[in-house]
Amino acid sequence: MLIGAPEIGYALTVVALGLALWGGAAAVTAARGGRPALLASAERAAVGVWALVTGCMLVLVHAFLTFDFSIRYVAANTNRGTPFYYRITALWGALEGSIILWAWLLGLYMLIVVIRYRRRQPELYPWVLTVMLAILAFFLLVMTVPAPPFERLSPVPPDGRGLNPLLEDSGMITHPVALYLGFTGFTVPFAFAMAALALGRTGEEWITITRRWTIIAWYFLSLGLLIGGWWSYHVLGWGGYWAWDPVENAAFMPWLTGTAFLHSVMIQERRRMLKLWNLTLIILTFGLTLFGTFLTRSGIIGSVHAFTQGSIGAFFLTFLALVLLTSFSLLAWRMDRLKGQGELDSIVSRESVFLLNNVFLVAASFAVFFGTIFPLLYEAVWQEKVSVGGPYFNTINIPLFLGLLFLMGVGPLIAWRRASMESLRRNFLKPVLAGVVAAALLRVIGIGNALVLLAAGLVVFVAGTMALDFWRAARARRRTGDGWRAATFGLLLRQNRRYGGFVVHLGILVVALGVAGSQAWSLQTEATLAKGESVELGGYRVRFDGVDASEESNHAKVTGTFSVTHGARPVDVLQPAKKFYPQEQTPIAYVDYRLGFFEDVYLVLGDFARDGSHATIKVQVNRMVSWLWLGGLVLTLGTVLAVLPDRRRPA
Repeated sequence: MLIGAPEIGYALTVVALGLALWGGAAAVTAARGGRPALLASAERAAVGVWALVTGCMLVLVHAFLTFDFSIRYVAANTNRGTPFYYRITALWGALEGSIILWAWLLGLYMLIVVIRYRRRQPELYPWVLTVMLAILAFFLLVMTVPAPPFERLSPVPPDGRGLNPLLEDSGMITHPVALYLGFTGFTVPFAFAMAALALGRTGEEWITITRRWTIIAWYFLSLGLLIGGWWSYHVLGWGGYWAWDPVENAAFMPWLTGTAFLHSVMIQERRRMLKLWNLTLIILTFGLTLFGTFLTRSGIIGSVHAFTQGSIGAFFLTFLALVLLTSFSLLAWRMDRLKGQGELDSIVSRESVFLLNNVFLVAASFAVFFGTIFPLLYEAVWQEKVSVGGPYFNTINIPLFLGLLFLMGVGPLIAWRRASMESLRRNFLKPVLAGVVAAALLRVIGIGNALVLLAAGLVVFVAGTMALDFWRAARARRRTGDGWRAATFGLLLRQNRRYGGFVVHLGILVVALGVAGSQAWSLQTEATLAKGESVELGGYRVRFDGVDASEESNHAKVTGTFSVTHGARPVDVLQPAKKFYPQEQTPIAYVDYRLGFFEDVYLVLGDFARDGSHATIKVQVNRMVSWLWLGGLVLTLGTVLAVLPDRRRPA
């Protein structure tokens, strides 16, 4: 029998699964019996698994690049007209390849854990390795049985079906990778939490070790959500970036609980409170990453983001149940060590604010979870399809998010244990006044939307508290002889964890302004124009100049040309189009836009006459959408600052 890429890829998968199982068994035996030789064997197995999964990826990439349609997955996700770079990103364009990506990224994290902790955490490390290898073994099992990426196709077709046209975009290169780096990244704190429970070391050690891992996982998940919003904005052609779509929700839920975890661990570090709660949060967060993968890759839901119909639902649900059962059983087993926690001294304290922050975040996560699965439950019971739309999610979540904005301003400045009235007045009077004045000014210039006014006032209040705190700290450093520049950079570098968090919060504020502004002030209209005619919107004039047809490598394209002016000033020439793919029954819109700091001009081509005499165009002036992407940049800076080594001098 001829051995080709399908057989080589499948063999690598099976060997990797065997090694992962052996490594997990060896690591747990070493953990229980302290046998160094077995632990060393488990380490070699972990490295070997990552190398083998890397081999699987390379075999599949080679198959995509060489149009090896003997592999069913390749034939289903590419064709001879697919551009070079999309033949590489097609690797994770559907179920089987995205499972490989999941396994490879998890293997990469595991490799870093092996390198970093094999000498530094001799007791926790074998259990961590056991957990990570067990999780990796599950994904390799999925690659071997229900979703094999190397399944042979016979007879071999002369050409493939082609990648989903919506995935031929730069967002496809970065969005899934960032999202999966977030999903798999939460495996590390989860594994350390399970190791701590197994050993009964339920103190702050595992939290201290995994702080940076948690921040990095949270950051990549945030980045994945923002890139997903950018993809929706410029690919789907509806001019928005978030629609409470089930697949969007799948990534948002672990982000919410992960954010709660990031905040609540600070209480445990400082006051030794919430040990049980923090372990519960990391279990829920990791469970939601698995649930999210199940939701998006099982084919159980319909979504503009669901690019696959998979058969892995039962596997994922069984594994998820096993993970939750095992985790909470460990938690129950160690319950006696989780008692005797610190107590809340006062309602008016930083601990209370962080607790309320957690309540809001978990409540939001539950609301999103319920709204996402309700249609599935309803259909299962009553055999009818229903949907849960934006009004449900907005009604519940907007008040919670506004509350979180308020707490974001209060948390960093309110005192631990108990805050006095004098400290509250000293810390919050000026920021509150600044927020009220900002909202009043917006009302005076004509903004009547109460939610926007409230959001803007809260953003100014939070920014005010951060500025006040930083100014006081910088002023204190100046008393030691530093100039303003030295004081500023000294603070950022020596208290990078605190001020990195501030910069991250600043990024969230910028995103919040973008959301509020775009919802309140964006405009749109639709018009059918003859050649030379114009439509006006928001001070812009859009003139129709004609249409052109062209042939691309894998599709035909009809492009409209529109001149955009603002007053008498030419702004741009935009060329929205419709793309016609042979494998698609309906054309795909290609949006053209001009990004601006305060507003974007966004065009979507509708119907058009074959002779180019007229065309229908949807024009949108989307205000402050760019602030979402700007917020992502600020958030990146804050994350980098927060994960830098702590340079504070010991007291």
